[in-house]
Amino acid sequence: YLTAQGKALQERVDSGEPETRKGMRFERSVHVSAEKLGISGVLDLVEVETKTGRLKPVEYKRGKPKPDPMDEIQLCAQGLCLEEMTGQTIPEGALWYMQTRHRVPITFSDDLRAQTLATIAAVRELLNSSQTPPPDYGKRCKACSLVEICQPELLGKRDRSVG
Repeated sequence: YLTAQGKALQERVDSGEPETRKGMRFERSVHVSAEKLGISGVLDLVEVETKTGRLKPVEYKRGKPKPDPMDEIQLCAQGLCLEEMTGQTIPEGALWYMQTRHRVPITFSDDLRAQTLATIAAVRELLNSSQTPPPDYGKRCKACSLVEICQPELLGKRDRSVG
């Protein structure tokens, strides 16, 4: 159910045509890449101030804000792609959560940028290792569309206090 709901949200976000309102142009499903970082993706929305050309990525999420910074890191990676592609500094973005119907502004601080670059490096290292990490079983697994492929319960609930 949750996966289907998330897919419906993405289809709604992705299907819209570009539009301009109150000095802001809204571009949807924007393909981006950062060759230097080796990442690419499709942004849900980029807001463009028509007077200044200033860009702001906006990421839509089905749920609510999470305790870990992964949503912020994903958004910052989008900002880094826009920076490499356009040459302009992208100081901030926004996360919009469907469950809470709340928009959260995110500043791309030096700390968030460092976390994002560390995450990109860790993923690159994981991909280069050709090793699949063991599943990290948790309650979020129930809402995952890949649970039947991953089968995290086969390894049982792991003790999270062990590093």
